[in-house]
Amino acid sequence: MRQQSKVQVTVRNTVIGGVRPLICLPLVAQDIDALLGQARELVALRPDLLEWRVDAFTKATEVKECREALRGLRRAIGDIPLIFTCRIDQEGGFKAIPAEKRLELITTLMASGEVDLVDVELCNGVEFLAAVRTAAAAGGCKLIFSHHNFQETPDEAFILAKLLEGQNAGADISKLAVMPKSYADVLTLLTATNKARNGAVTIPIVTMAMGVEGVITRLAGGLFGSDITFAIGSKASAPGQISIGELRTGMALLYGA
Repeated sequence: MRQQSKVQVTVRNTVIGGVRPLICLPLVAQDIDALLGQARELVALRPDLLEWRVDAFTKATEVKECREALRGLRRAIGDIPLIFTCRIDQEGGFKAIPAEKRLELITTLMASGEVDLVDVELCNGVEFLAAVRTAAAAGGCKLIFSHHNFQETPDEAFILAKLLEGQNAGADISKLAVMPKSYADVLTLLTATNKARNGAVTIPIVTMAMGVEGVITRLAGGLFGSDITFAIGSKASAPGQISIGELRTGMALLYGA
């Protein structure tokens, strides 16, 4: 049996950190028609969660347009939990969006009641994160504080410290993604994840090694303590993601049906 999180997070009756790792599919459409079409396509694949990468949206800086798109998106996906992410460009965002605009967008859409979780990078700084925490508390949203390194895999101590930093900063879920240059780097990520799960990090964890070498972490990361894995439903949002069908086939061997 896989190791469960000491503290679990429940959104729309979906438990994160429980008996099995969950599958999330990203929405990366550029306009509202494509977004809603993609949403209907992904709903049919029965994911546990969906993530709207609004930084891929052409009108990501127009809060009113994003609010309207969110209304339609929520109608399309029903009660599937939704992660809202406006990824900073330094950590893999599709475009550069000024910090003040990202903060306005995040806090406004959290207040809508139609977003369940928000993913925000730790690199945004103390004041930014404090504003997000305040808005999350008011809007009833759960927080994912994340760190992404597209160049390399830091050492085990760094990974453990960064996951703990997310927890200490007030996250409900702590997330970290790295780029391996070898399978030894993949082992470093998995070992650090396991130590975090069995150590000071009590909240759910999401970790992954990206790229071809890191594919195994998307399949087996849950055995080491990672609670969510990202797959391709329509389009990828990060290197190394595989299709939800392939992922489910592999996960069935590891975790059972």
